[in-house]
Amino acid sequence: MEPFTAFTSTPAPWFVGLGTLALINAGLAQGKNRSGALWFLLSLILGPIATLIIVVMPRARGKFF
Repeated sequence: MEPFTAFTSTPAPWFVGLGTLALINAGLAQGKNRSGALWFLLSLILGPIATLIIVVMPRARGKFF
């Protein structure tokens, strides 16, 4: 038995889809003047719920100075 057969079973598409969603969420967050890196990590944990939160959140204010 090969040592990496557990990593090549059916859960692989979940990781690809979750990673893609996290990248999309990072882009959405940056479009609303939020931290892309923070929302990337949150998206890995929350998944589609993070997308809903980003879409509902108002745009962050810019810096005054």
